[in-house]
Amino acid sequence: MSMLSVNGINQYYGGSHTLRDVTFEVPEGSCTVVLGRNGVGKTTLLKCLMGVLPVTSGSITFAEKNITGVPPHQRAWSGIAYVPQGREIFSQLSVEENLRVGLAGRQDGVRDIPGSVFEMFPVLKKMLARRGGDLSGGQQQQLAIGRALCAAPRLLILDEPTEGIQPNIVHDIGDAIIRLNREQNVTVLLIEQKLAFAQRAGDYFRIMEKGRIVASGAMTSLDEKIINQHLAV
Repeated sequence: MSMLSVNGINQYYGGSHTLRDVTFEVPEGSCTVVLGRNGVGKTTLLKCLMGVLPVTSGSITFAEKNITGVPPHQRAWSGIAYVPQGREIFSQLSVEENLRVGLAGRQDGVRDIPGSVFEMFPVLKKMLARRGGDLSGGQQQQLAIGRALCAAPRLLILDEPTEGIQPNIVHDIGDAIIRLNREQNVTVLLIEQKLAFAQRAGDYFRIMEKGRIVASGAMTSLDEKIINQHLAV
């Protein structure tokens, strides 16, 4: 069963046709990775999935419900959490306050930060009173993911979670995504530039070029021929 189905979506930005008949599935319980060179429409795609940008045509289905015209906050309430590129934490708020913002996405009335967030990112527990803007880039990324997890999502969407992050924390973030996906059964969709990270965390790949999906399959089938054709710089 698909957690997310994207069917023939098109999107225009000014005079540019940024997404062209994009169609793909995110199987329930999977970690699916969108790959592609810079500027091919990956971030635009995620913003459309979250409702931040409108689609011109096509449909988006989440958990068998059509969410194409649904506003972002309702997508969040339905169980989609989004960690945008650049993290976008609240730099003037404390770590605890940032995490509590994530609780607003819950519909079950829970107002306590889940202990699983601190199990996954122990550094956040030590820094609850510290301002978000005082954290390192890697710690801010952990905070952004932790905030998303406070909403107890069924689908976690991540836009380049390893961008600008020191290598040891890249590994920790990879561990966290794998644990979330395989132990807590959170379906994950992520954009990633680091091929080794994508191959470690992902079950499936979707490759974009010029606003289209041009290749897809199980991560184990991502071979040198495909990499050289679509990803080599």
